[in-house]
Amino acid sequence: MAQMLPQQKPKILVVGSFVMDLIVSTPRFPNAGETVLGSNFTTAPGGKGANQAVQAARLGADVTMLGKVGEDDFGRQMIQSIMAAGVSAQHVLQTKEVSSAIGNVQLEVKEHSSQNRIIVVSGANDRIIPEDIHFLKEEIAQYDMVILQLEIPMNINELVAQYAYDKSVPVMLNPAPSASLKASLLSYLTYISPNEHEAADLTGVTVVDEESARKAASILQDRGVENVLITRGEAGAVLASNQRFIVSPCIKSENVVDPTAAGDSFVSAFCTATCLGISPEKALLFANCAGSITVSKMGAQPSLPTLEEVLSLMKNLGHDIKSFNVLRSN
Repeated sequence: MAQMLPQQKPKILVVGSFVMDLIVSTPRFPNAGETVLGSNFTTAPGGKGANQAVQAARLGADVTMLGKVGEDDFGRQMIQSIMAAGVSAQHVLQTKEVSSAIGNVQLEVKEHSSQNRIIVVSGANDRIIPEDIHFLKEEIAQYDMVILQLEIPMNINELVAQYAYDKSVPVMLNPAPSASLKASLLSYLTYISPNEHEAADLTGVTVVDEESARKAASILQDRGVENVLITRGEAGAVLASNQRFIVSPCIKSENVVDPTAAGDSFVSAFCTATCLGISPEKALLFANCAGSITVSKMGAQPSLPTLEEVLSLMKNLGHDIKSFNVLRSN
């Protein structure tokens, strides 16, 4: 019997960070104590939470964002950016106590490739308190999935995850930046999506190939996470789920401009497809296509692709895209 897919767009809640990225491009990174001349400077709204919310909305999901910004120009710009993408900002809070978060992004740009170094000053992201989210204890039941990251206080993530778990709402945690996680938090998660470095930090296993990725994923599953998704950059991604281990190759971009937000794009696309009931293999393909497009553009949110861009790439690669049609509905 054919799998019945949902007829409504997935309803996703993202609880996480807002960061205004201040991006400097340079032919090479400076050494300690050295000054080099940069080639370009720009600003772009970012933050792992906001990026993932924007990406899910651009892919057709019904998205609500919860986070906190300062009462400053950067804060207002970041709220406007997610709203322009179709994200509901009704639960975005503002504070006078500190500034909005900023990210100092250095890009070393070479022909057909680039790499980045990022320093984040957390600002208002660190000022989310339990009282800000208590209303979710009941309201969270209306969502098909909750997406979390680690750029806001850990106790907030733990509380949101518990609320979702209590209402049988799937939770995806993107554990970045890397941090130790309590056993209780792991037990609330349906999905966890570390990259190979974060997976190593969480498990003690150096992830360098499929065998080591399988071992790291198994350790996280033994600690209570149902599904483990490890992203490996140009090596693609692996998913350990329901006694299966799926390897999904990277969709390589012909011109890598800026890797910023590629991981956010991947995670958000995977969650959007998964909420539709699409197979893990196809959800991973969808996510890899989204990430491939993201690295071909500059900036965080400005680089995140639309649904039509991702489906066009999938179609060009010879894949059927009918199962994503619900995302195209108004």
